[in-house]
Amino acid sequence: MRLYAWLNQARASLSMKLLLLTIAFVMIAEILILVPTLAKYRVDWLMDRLAAAQIAALALEAAPNRRLPQMLEEKLLRQTKVHSIAVKRADRRILALQADMPHIIDAQYEIAQGFSLTNIKDALAVVFWYRGNRYLRVSGRPEVGSNDIVEIIIEEAPLRAAMLGHLGRILLLSGFISLFTASLIYLALDRLLVRPMNRLTSNIIHFAQNPEDRSRVISPKPRNDIIGITERELANMQNQLADMLHQKTRLANLGLAVSKINHDLRNMLASSQLLSDRLTSIDDPTAQKLVPKLIHSLDRAIKLCSDTLQYGRAEEAAPQRQVFALKPLIEEIHEGLGLTENPSLRLENLVEDTITIDADRDQMYRILSNLIRNGVEAIEAQAAKRHDRDAKGYDSPAERPGVIRIQAKRMQYKTQIRVSDNGPGLPKRAREHLFQPFQGSQRKGGTGLGLAITAELVRAHGGTIVLAASDAQGTTFVITIPDHDSNNHLAGKKASQKAPRKAV
Repeated sequence: MRLYAWLNQARASLSMKLLLLTIAFVMIAEILILVPTLAKYRVDWLMDRLAAAQIAALALEAAPNRRLPQMLEEKLLRQTKVHSIAVKRADRRILALQADMPHIIDAQYEIAQGFSLTNIKDALAVVFWYRGNRYLRVSGRPEVGSNDIVEIIIEEAPLRAAMLGHLGRILLLSGFISLFTASLIYLALDRLLVRPMNRLTSNIIHFAQNPEDRSRVISPKPRNDIIGITERELANMQNQLADMLHQKTRLANLGLAVSKINHDLRNMLASSQLLSDRLTSIDDPTAQKLVPKLIHSLDRAIKLCSDTLQYGRAEEAAPQRQVFALKPLIEEIHEGLGLTENPSLRLENLVEDTITIDADRDQMYRILSNLIRNGVEAIEAQAAKRHDRDAKGYDSPAERPGVIRIQAKRMQYKTQIRVSDNGPGLPKRAREHLFQPFQGSQRKGGTGLGLAITAELVRAHGGTIVLAASDAQGTTFVITIPDHDSNNHLAGKKASQKAPRKAV
């Protein structure tokens, strides 16, 4: 069982796969070198036989009457391991030595030094194809530059035995070289690549078990290669993910807490509303002056609770789109926010009567009322700061009437709305975290949910909302809402442009 488990682990191990592949590739390279080496060994072996036969023939020529004692001739043939020796000189063929000749010559080869595919094919045939003991007639020039061609007849069995022995030695040496080379390559790659990859994999698995635990974030090594870059980018990604999950966890806990206290808080606010309504019957001028502000503050507190819970939902309802005039909607928002009763603030509805929009009317009411309410709060906050400075005796800029301006125009298959105010502009933090809940508020104590909900509703319509300008002169938001079938219109227009025109 332990061996089976080890084999399974080794099969899945990147290091073991790398080692086996390295050995296999080195062995393939050795085999590619081995085949030409084997062919050369065959040629050299036969050339040695031809050289020995040539020496024997020269010894015979030096003997008296070109004859040697039979015992000496047999010894020469045994030493050269041939059955017959002949020399071709010019146009003559001289038989030098001859023993018992075989009745059949199985093959004839003319040997030449150098690399050729024929030598490789013949060498492979000796080792892997021919099994019996054949008789071969071999000819060649063992001495470079000599005109004599030596011809011998030999048995193939000794040649095969010598080649198999040489093949075994080469394979043994190749295996050792392969193992040694593979070990060096394996150690280098294991240190440079495999171990860092295993470290990255282990860290990813460990981090995934608890992404909010910062102690599980990888510690990058001081490397400048691709592994070092990967480790640093992984560490950055893990830190960002941990921050995001930590923030989402806090927001989830906050939503749970708000949902638990919402019922009691709304009851308390409702009771405060009833008490404030009773204050309206008092004839005291101070009470009559403060009660509307108190009621307005309670309304905003109730709206804040509602917005918080509403944003905590999984998703907004899909917009129920219809085409309607935009100007009456803005007038309805004007009245709903009570701006008609505020002499220090003016809403300019510059939308033409013919401007229409294809959208969900209720959701557009929420979108525009959120932006207009933000402008109102910014202008009121600026006026409150100016009054505080005047009460303390400080010089303050001249008061200017608050203005919120709504403009709109129809473009091709979409409606664009501009909401501007002449307030103090958004602070830097609000601009950096625009449309982010609990971070993009433009006033102290705000939550930023209004703009977050507005952006979500605009995206649900397939539109965009951007901050066009924000400085000391005021703030401008631009909303673009495409028509519901704008994609079909554009596709039809492109198709009509590509369609060939008919000849008239």
